[in-house]
Amino acid sequence: MRIVDLNENTKKDLLGELLKRNPGQYKEYEDSVAKIIADVRDNGDKALFGYTLKYDGAVINADNLRVTQKEIDEAYQKVDEEFVRVLRAAIKNIESYHLLQKRNSWFDVKEDGIILGQKVTPVASVGVYVPGGRAAYPSSVLMNVLPAMVAGVGRIIMVTPPDKNGVVNAGTLVAAKEAGVTEIYKAGGAQAIAALAFGTESIRKVDKIVGPGNIFVALAKKAVYGHVSIDSIAGPSEILVLADETANPRYVAADLLSQAEHDELASAILITTSRELAEKVDACISVFLEQLSRREILEKSLENYGYLLIAKDMEEAVAAANEIASEHLEIVTKNPFEVMTKIKNAGAIFLGEYSSEPLGDYFAGPNHILPTNGTAKFFSPLSVDDFVKKSSIISYSREALLKVHGDIELFAKAEGLTAHANSIAVRFEGE
Repeated sequence: MRIVDLNENTKKDLLGELLKRNPGQYKEYEDSVAKIIADVRDNGDKALFGYTLKYDGAVINADNLRVTQKEIDEAYQKVDEEFVRVLRAAIKNIESYHLLQKRNSWFDVKEDGIILGQKVTPVASVGVYVPGGRAAYPSSVLMNVLPAMVAGVGRIIMVTPPDKNGVVNAGTLVAAKEAGVTEIYKAGGAQAIAALAFGTESIRKVDKIVGPGNIFVALAKKAVYGHVSIDSIAGPSEILVLADETANPRYVAADLLSQAEHDELASAILITTSRELAEKVDACISVFLEQLSRREILEKSLENYGYLLIAKDMEEAVAAANEIASEHLEIVTKNPFEVMTKIKNAGAIFLGEYSSEPLGDYFAGPNHILPTNGTAKFFSPLSVDDFVKKSSIISYSREALLKVHGDIELFAKAEGLTAHANSIAVRFEGE
């Protein structure tokens, strides 16, 4: 990996490189995605089935589009019992964490007859997109479905592409069943997003779409936003490790590689105050590369977006971390909790050498669907809040309105909205 001194120029170059991975940069695909969406919107199942044959090689029709209980039972036979046990343990942790996020409606009642409040209502229906093939991640099923369940969403459906034989990944099906999904459809890509957004003869439209996918899925979600709500436009995975001389270089190297193996666009960055640590991490990475199965992807990822940055002090290191605003941030320093208080921008923060990033991916409980490409500056992890709506409640008694009606009428007239003013004044005619 590249060992580079951190300064304003190197930071600017780095940020420029990372931003190139933003899905918004891939405009050459937007026309293709727009055509697919329009076709599915106008022609429903016919278009959906046609694209499934074209891109997945599977013959899907109205009779076999929806996954059956028999197919789910067969999926359980294909997976290891220990996997199911671990899945259930993870579900317990994820559900427990998200229950702490749940909000209730509230009301503030004043003595003069004013009642103000907020009514919290679950979104009625949610569509969860789950990738298929090599990118099938049962953990993402749990992270998308469980906060929606906790929020009280009434209808949660899942779409996922089948293989050429029309079969869905067994781990995905088992995870969906364990999480409580009752509707699963064999559809992927931009065509599945269009089906969720506009509905077809076989798939009823939803109010919100969540879940990761490739560039076509990301651009499709962007295109249908406004017709439905979406969670975010996810970019490639990222990890940033903030470390000092006390960090274990083998641990740091292993953690950087844990994200670099996702794909060739994944980013793995170390910012450290110790050049010696950076050199040791680099040596450990070389050793690990000889042992790991996705070596070709790892090498390309590190070549493209892997950096070992040397900061003059922790203050400079923290400032750079806040500017990068990484999806995953590990703090491996003498006092990680103290450093954490200075972090403003990060999707998820992992503290200490035994809080490796995969702990968050699979098991700890916090959601692993996180803001990428610097959007942690203004976005948050997926949560229960993403699956509810909030309505303001306003109730005034006659006596309460009497005290302020003149002020409201004055405000409305100042904006030239005399009908607004009249709506208040008419209630006190002749007084």
